[in-house]
Amino acid sequence: MTQSFEQKGFYKLSWLQRIGFGAGDLAQNLIYQTICMYLLFFYTDVYVLGGDVAKSAGLAGTMFLLVRLVDVLWDPLVGTFVDKHNPKLGKYRSYLITGGIPLTILAILCFWNGFAPSLVYAYITYVGMSMLYTLINVPYGALNSSLTRDTNEITILTSTRMFMANVGGLCVSAGVPLLVATLAGKDLPLEMALFMGLGSLPSFIFMPMVPAIKRKVGKKNMFYIFLTVAIVGMLLLYIISKMGTVKEHITLVYIAQFIKSTGVIVATGYMWALIPEVISYGEWKTGRRISGIVNALTGIFFKAGMALGGVIPGWVLAWTHYKAAEEAQTLPKDANAWFLTMLIFALVGLALLIFCFSQTKERVVMDEKETKNVKVSDLWTEFLHNGPLRIIALFFITAFAMMSVGNAAGAYFMNDLELQTPMAQEGIRWLVCIIPALLLLLAMFIISKYQLSDELVDQINKEIEQRNQ
Repeated sequence: MTQSFEQKGFYKLSWLQRIGFGAGDLAQNLIYQTICMYLLFFYTDVYVLGGDVAKSAGLAGTMFLLVRLVDVLWDPLVGTFVDKHNPKLGKYRSYLITGGIPLTILAILCFWNGFAPSLVYAYITYVGMSMLYTLINVPYGALNSSLTRDTNEITILTSTRMFMANVGGLCVSAGVPLLVATLAGKDLPLEMALFMGLGSLPSFIFMPMVPAIKRKVGKKNMFYIFLTVAIVGMLLLYIISKMGTVKEHITLVYIAQFIKSTGVIVATGYMWALIPEVISYGEWKTGRRISGIVNALTGIFFKAGMALGGVIPGWVLAWTHYKAAEEAQTLPKDANAWFLTMLIFALVGLALLIFCFSQTKERVVMDEKETKNVKVSDLWTEFLHNGPLRIIALFFITAFAMMSVGNAAGAYFMNDLELQTPMAQEGIRWLVCIIPALLLLLAMFIISKYQLSDELVDQINKEIEQRNQ
């Protein structure tokens, strides 16, 4: 009997299902982007990690690096566990609930000042939060390729996911400074909020256009174009900031930030659509669709990038002798305001994780016979035998290092930069502009080596389905 198109795994999803899936990324961004963008600032200017203002940035950078090393061991275990088990609530989506609740609690505790300036408390809460984030992010990433095999549908899913992720990014980047100031009873830092918000705003213009842009110029050319746009924006931002104080040329700063963010958002947003391609390629080569393991690998890749991105700002700030300026008025240092802000963002994130759970259903997954044979060593076997996966690994490491450096440094760039010493000012400029631009040049070279065209991916999926009949 001939199978229908949908029975072969090429499912079409409703817009409610697409939005429901995207709600998972919106939720994770509300929680995790708050950590990525503002935890370093919280540790240096509010919590004062280690009790020494001069050393807090270096201590935070070292902590971020060590936590990422823990992830190198943890992520493969999570990926293997996810692929081997089939919980009643869903092979992948169940973790949105079982991991979401404790993640919410630990994220809130990261911004609690009750044990300041304890290093031990900071390590416990940050390590725990990071491990729970992996427990959600790895299976969530596998959801994408488990909902359908259709490459056009996956492109729409990824565009929807990235659009909603950037909604979360906008809420965090612009909303956190405003909410902290409101809760602290201070004047609203509107210039900082707009600058940080411009880091996500272009997504609302360009991410819905990604499928059409890709069809027009091709996958690789789309990466080349937008990576170049991002580099141009970064260089403009550097030049403008050298012309005087940031606030003297604030309009030009906004324009440069918008250009930079446009390139970053499209180039880094679409890279997630490559993961299902890599999973299908691995299934075509080995006969096993180990989505959890591949997403655990991508978790290691982007966390390796975040390790670089996390340690670089802290160490550069320490090397350039950054000190929290007492006169700075842009971001309040009220510990209760920061705690309540994280509480609000985390609880909204949890509600969205529950909504994502309600709208997703896995259809393209391994059967029980295949899952029994999944081992941790499969992760490294897949890495060694999957050429496109190795390219994605390098691209993810580079891209996430770039994003982590820029995101963490943005708050310092707009927080009365002129109050810092000339050396510290230059260090912050390099973190916002020069280092990310160099990383994007490397990313452009890496993506040029990617082998899977859309035509080849479609052929691979058809051959897989013919083989499985």
